[in-house]
Amino acid sequence: MSMTKATNETKKSKSKEEFVHSVFESIAPKYDLMNSILSFRRHKAWRKFTMKKMNVQPGQTAIDLCCGTCDWTISLAQASGSGQMVGLDFSQNMLDYGAEKIKQLHLEQQIQLIRGNAMSLPYDDNTFDYATIGFALRNVPDLEQVIREMQRVVKPGGLVVSLELSKPTWQPFKSIYYFYFQRVLPFLGRLIVKKYEQYKWLPDSLVQFPDHKQLAAIFKKQGLESVQAYPLTGGVAALHVGTKGKTKSGV
Repeated sequence: MSMTKATNETKKSKSKEEFVHSVFESIAPKYDLMNSILSFRRHKAWRKFTMKKMNVQPGQTAIDLCCGTCDWTISLAQASGSGQMVGLDFSQNMLDYGAEKIKQLHLEQQIQLIRGNAMSLPYDDNTFDYATIGFALRNVPDLEQVIREMQRVVKPGGLVVSLELSKPTWQPFKSIYYFYFQRVLPFLGRLIVKKYEQYKWLPDSLVQFPDHKQLAAIFKKQGLESVQAYPLTGGVAALHVGTKGKTKSGV
């Protein structure tokens, strides 16, 4: 890669990171409500399915990247019972809303919230049993770098888990979904939370994002083993699970 091209890519990545940060800082107060609208009120069922597949055992630990308002972080803590959980996000507003939920559930001793960058995790290799990311992988500047970091910080035999919006393949549902996502959702964003451009951007974030088969291939490319991909609700979302090889001490 030439120096000029590398510089342009860095600027593009930085620009996306700054824009995404501004989006999530501004939509934090209505984030949970808009998640329900965005997912046709299916996001809780998708997370329940994901937790079943993860089969978290008592005392196990996890880091939840781009944790937002911490719904998944809380589910992980409750499933583990005693294992330490980390919720990491770059939006302080999101973390503040998550902290209130954690306080109400008296989970402050079990969950630590960190403001940080998913592309450079402030943890040693082989620290956690799970690394998760929910509805955020399409928003990061370099998804392969995030997957590498997730793999690095889980223990050998640990799981890297992504639950994300995806691309439906079945017609006519595909056409209906894209109409809703590209036309109706931004209108609802403006109507409900007075944010049009932010919710117009969310559909755009999916356009270049890999479908569930392509993302599974990326998981494998990064060295994850036993990769499983589960399309959900006609492909509206997809769960990806990969295992860190037991011989790996780091990545």
